[in-house]
Amino acid sequence: MPVTRTLGPLHFEDLEPKRFEDLVRQLVYDFKRWRRLEATGRAGSDDGFDARGFEITQDDEPNETDEQMVVTGSTDRLWLIQCKRERTISPAKLKGYLNDTKLASGERLHGIVFTAACDFSKRSRDTFRTRCEELGIEEWHLWGKAELEDLLFQPRNDSLLFAYFGVSLAIRRRSQKTELRARLAIKRKAHRVLETRSYQHVLLRAPDALEYPYSALIPDFERKPPWIMASYKGLCHSGLLFTVRRHFAYINDDSTAWDAAFVLDDARPHHDPWRGNPDNWQLRQEIYSFWNEIPKTNQAWFELEALIPFEAILEIDELGDEYVREPHIYVPFNPLTGPYSDYSASVTSVDQYIGGEYYPTSRDDGRESKFAEVWRTDGLWGPYAGKPRSPEA
Repeated sequence: MPVTRTLGPLHFEDLEPKRFEDLVRQLVYDFKRWRRLEATGRAGSDDGFDARGFEITQDDEPNETDEQMVVTGSTDRLWLIQCKRERTISPAKLKGYLNDTKLASGERLHGIVFTAACDFSKRSRDTFRTRCEELGIEEWHLWGKAELEDLLFQPRNDSLLFAYFGVSLAIRRRSQKTELRARLAIKRKAHRVLETRSYQHVLLRAPDALEYPYSALIPDFERKPPWIMASYKGLCHSGLLFTVRRHFAYINDDSTAWDAAFVLDDARPHHDPWRGNPDNWQLRQEIYSFWNEIPKTNQAWFELEALIPFEAILEIDELGDEYVREPHIYVPFNPLTGPYSDYSASVTSVDQYIGGEYYPTSRDDGRESKFAEVWRTDGLWGPYAGKPRSPEA
């Protein structure tokens, strides 16, 4: 199961109270067309107003000068913005906050935005609506933690999200776009360079293996080489596939049992400057003769397939060099799995129309004895100790 990267909850309660008021006030700048939006809460005694707004209406007199319009408007609507940085607010407490609001003589409150760093229950929202109606308030908005997060995650508020919480979705999107471009560039280059090289060998190289091509300088090169010849199989949705091992195999009629001659690896390159050329032609002919006598519907190949994700590939050198003229693929090597990120074992009939397939999860899963015992034994599934798995696992 792939890991999904998401943002955790925003911790509004960790903000200093005045900073929480600043955040809410800056979020409401685009909420209405304000003539003035005042940070009254910063002065101490605020009569319940953490911020006070004067909304411009369409009924302003057209003969008012620009200077007058900035200062006051004859039909401006008064709004209260109240902020509570509390973890919980009960319906009774919410009602009490509304009752504590004080208006100057002649003032009429048109709307209220009550915000808090917590979530509100349905009962709290019903209480809030009912009390606002009783007070004659025409517009009311109750913003809890969910509403504040919704506002901050909108593109126009990305700068506030970054300023207060150090998170930028725009930066993250740009980063994702850069990563996607690099991934697709590697995919396109791999397709162009390797399109005609299925089941041919390429060189996988660790970018920090500066000793290349001198294997004698690498301790334990046989067990943990930083470069290897590998049989390229093809592209898939997530990366490049390689056939790590390939063996003559048998699969029964209903695809519930199999066997393989692990003693001979048919995926091993015929020319390898470091491991030498395989001297197994006689053994291969013996196994092939036996395998060829098996009914066609039961003839199969056992393959251990490995994946290199596109994002792990640093570069592809299509020119090669005097040691390996085939393409060189630069990819970091893991001490345990080498250049590969995953393994998958399969036993597939050579007759694709009437044959079957089996995905063993271990070397003995569903295996029965069909080949001579001396041909069946071998110590490893691949050059690294990776655990094979079924694609469905």
